[in-house]
Amino acid sequence: MSVNSKVKQPTLLDAAIPVITLITLLTMAVNYFGDNSSYGPNQIALLIAMGVAVVIGIKNGYHWSELENAIIQGISLSLGAVLILLAVGSLIGAWLLSGTVPTMIYYGLKILDPTWFYVAACVMCAVVSMSIGSSWTTAATIGVALIGIAQGLELSPAITAGSIISGAYFGDKISPLSETTNLAPAIAGSELFSHIRYMFWTTAPSMVTALILFMFLGFTETTQTDNQAINILSQQLAEQFDLSLYNLVPLLVLLLLAIKKVPAFPAVAIGAIIGGIWAVIFQQDLILRIAQSGTDTLSANIIIVWTAFFDGVVIETGNSELNDLLSGGGMSSMLNTVWLIMCALSFGAVLEHLGMLKKFVDTILSSVKSTGALIATTVATCIGTNILTADQYMSIVMPGRMYKEEYARRGLDPLVLSRTLEDSATITSPLIPWNTCAVYMSAVLLVNPLDYIYYCFFNWMTPILAVVYGFIGFNIKTIVVTKIRSTNTSQLITD
Repeated sequence: MSVNSKVKQPTLLDAAIPVITLITLLTMAVNYFGDNSSYGPNQIALLIAMGVAVVIGIKNGYHWSELENAIIQGISLSLGAVLILLAVGSLIGAWLLSGTVPTMIYYGLKILDPTWFYVAACVMCAVVSMSIGSSWTTAATIGVALIGIAQGLELSPAITAGSIISGAYFGDKISPLSETTNLAPAIAGSELFSHIRYMFWTTAPSMVTALILFMFLGFTETTQTDNQAINILSQQLAEQFDLSLYNLVPLLVLLLLAIKKVPAFPAVAIGAIIGGIWAVIFQQDLILRIAQSGTDTLSANIIIVWTAFFDGVVIETGNSELNDLLSGGGMSSMLNTVWLIMCALSFGAVLEHLGMLKKFVDTILSSVKSTGALIATTVATCIGTNILTADQYMSIVMPGRMYKEEYARRGLDPLVLSRTLEDSATITSPLIPWNTCAVYMSAVLLVNPLDYIYYCFFNWMTPILAVVYGFIGFNIKTIVVTKIRSTNTSQLITD
């Protein structure tokens, strides 16, 4: 909050105006620009709404200098994610050039049946994400390959993205290596492994439901793919790349680094560098084909690998669909995502600094009576914070701090709060098109969030179950305070 003693706290109307402005402008952006709304229109909507909030803040006695500092601090929260994004762009470009992604696609076409593909994709991503504790890294590696396989099998990219995200977030939530899985209990005051075990009551049924739905979609979706088409695509991949299991070494190295708890940015950067080295070793014919005629071998290797890091690769095969499958990546492919993240966090930072988010919470809590209503309010607040601040970490920290005392006052175990934070803040973040998680998934998987969100069954089911459990009183841990007269002390008993 401001250090200026003359500032006025925002009214409910003050807090509502920027939010209404943002919702109106975002709706207009989707209406007028469609799938391209995230490539500029949404950013402008966020900046205009932020400007409206700034005007209200100045009216209430804040100075521009302190609001500017709040914006800078808000943006600084994203710098770690920005570095990871840029590294992931380089990794995708390098892995396309090295044959790592094409090799995963090639073998995936051989072993994955279209009927079971969505289920298999979800399970594969869940296992990898649980092993490394990162939904982002899972999507950027296994997820990219699965999208390619889906295109080869003529399956829906949107449903595939939904299965990838569902599996990746399930694995992320039950992994002790995950940042958010550690953050939520730290904020709520619960213990990590107890928190993970407690989350199984909501995440496991949600995952089972998601797998059943993906199985249903796999059996009911019609596809014209036959073995001949798969064989032709596999042959075209083999013509462009030197395909072998050696090409999977960059993937194995990255997974090993993640398991060893190497931070995401250096781990992904190392994976990208190894991909570049592998391209030089195993894909000489491809590099020389991409390079301009007359370029010597040394220059061709330096130029093409360097370009893959910052601008990705463009491979011409004579097949437009295969070109799209094998081209992309590079840091430049992530710049629009970085732009959207910075605009979204700037808007959220201003609202938090002006006390507008707290105003919403205080107003809502005044009418919350039951445990079910409190959990439902927490879920709604976390989702609302995801919408307004566009950041899953802020959506865990802010509601966690705001509601911690209320949960304790009502005798609820801290595990209830930590699970609710995860069930809503973390898991719904890829469902908000301008949230950092959604724009990341869209940039990596090349599927618009407005297309894939309908198929993120796990991400929809989990917060719904959290609310249902709250209202029916199922698996809601409480803390009962009893007095021990002989020692005149208090004892906490957890039900």
